[in-house]
Amino acid sequence: MTQQKIETTRGATDVNWGPRGTAGISFAAALEFQDVSCNVGATHVLKDTNFETAPGEILCLLGESGSGKSTILRATAGLQEIDSGRILINKRIMSAKGVTVPPDKRGIGLMFQDFALFPHLSILQNVEYGLKSLGREEAKKQALQALKRVGLDGRAMDYPSQLSGGQQQRLALARSIAPKPGLLLLDEPFSSLDARLRESVRAETLAVLRETQATCILVTHDPEEAMIFGDKIALLRDGQIAQIGTSDEIYNHPKDIDVARFFSPVSEIPTIVQNGVATTPFGNVEAKGRPDGARVIVAMRPIGAVYIDASGNGTPGRIVAKRDALGVDTLEVAVAGIDNTIRLRQPTNVNIRPGLDVNIAINPEHVLVFDAI
Repeated sequence: MTQQKIETTRGATDVNWGPRGTAGISFAAALEFQDVSCNVGATHVLKDTNFETAPGEILCLLGESGSGKSTILRATAGLQEIDSGRILINKRIMSAKGVTVPPDKRGIGLMFQDFALFPHLSILQNVEYGLKSLGREEAKKQALQALKRVGLDGRAMDYPSQLSGGQQQRLALARSIAPKPGLLLLDEPFSSLDARLRESVRAETLAVLRETQATCILVTHDPEEAMIFGDKIALLRDGQIAQIGTSDEIYNHPKDIDVARFFSPVSEIPTIVQNGVATTPFGNVEAKGRPDGARVIVAMRPIGAVYIDASGNGTPGRIVAKRDALGVDTLEVAVAGIDNTIRLRQPTNVNIRPGLDVNIAINPEHVLVFDAI
C-alpha cells in the first residue's frame, strides 16, 4: 500500500502518530497579564505588558531574540518572579509583587525548547511523572492514552535516548498534555527539527492542541509558524507588545513599518503626501488622514502588492537579479527614480532573466503607507 493510500485510510494523518480525536480534553483556562514588568538582573525584560486570552485560544508570541517571549512563558508558569503588575489564571492571582503561586498549583503544561526529558526514566515514566496526584493505575492509563495519541505507546518501555528528534518532540508533547492542563505553554517546540520533519510535526501538533481544547501560549520566532498556529499573534519588541491581533489583522494592517518588515520583506519608497495621496513612480497611493507635506513610506510586499504587467502598461524597469527556489522566482527590479531595487515573487518563468526590460505595476489596495520616522 502506498504512503498516500495509508494516509487516506487514516484520515490524512501522519502514519507515525495515533488516530486523531483521541487526545484528552482539558478545562480551558483564561490568562491575563495586567501591567506586568519583569527585570532579569539589570535588564528590563518586560515593561508594562498587557494581554489576555480567551479559554481555548492559541496565542503565538512572536519576536526577535531577547524581546521577552520566553520570559512571558516563565512568568506564566511561576518560574520567574515579576516586579510589578499581576498575572491571573481564571481571575485568580498567580503572580504579583511578592506573590508567586508555585508552578505545580497553576494547572499548566510545559513543553520546553530542549524537551527537558528525563534520560534515566522510561518513556512511560517520563509521562507519568506529571501525574503523581493520580493513583498508580489511573496515572498509567492516562499516560498511555497520551502516548497512543502521539504514536509512542508501543515504545513505552524504551528510553528517550532511543528515540529520534521527532519522536522526542512527540514524547515531550505527550508529557505536557497527559495531566489535561487548562493552559499549555510551548517554547519554540519545533526549532530543533529539520525542515523535512517540521511541516508534518507542526500540522499534527496543532491537531493535538485543538483536540485538548486547552488554552495555548506558543513562543516562536517564525512568522509563518505564528500565522499557522495562532488564533491571535502578539508581536513583542523590546519587552512590550508592539501589536496583537489575528493573523489577518497583524499582516494586512500592521501598526508600523517595523511590524510590516517582521512579517515579510518590503520594498520601501520614501515620499511626500499631496492632496491626500502619496506619489510614487508607479502612480498615486491613498494616504488618508495625512496632511499635505507629510513624509511617509510607501511599502510593497513582494507578493500581492507588485507584479510584472504583461500587457505592457506599468512603469519601465529592468531585472537585475533572479533567484529560483521551489518553483518561485524572486526578482529584483531596478526602476528609475527609486534608490533601491523592487523585490517581487511570482511562479517560475524561464523567459524571465536578468537584463530583461519589464513593466512593473502595483495593486494599490495591497500597498501599505506608514508615517516616516
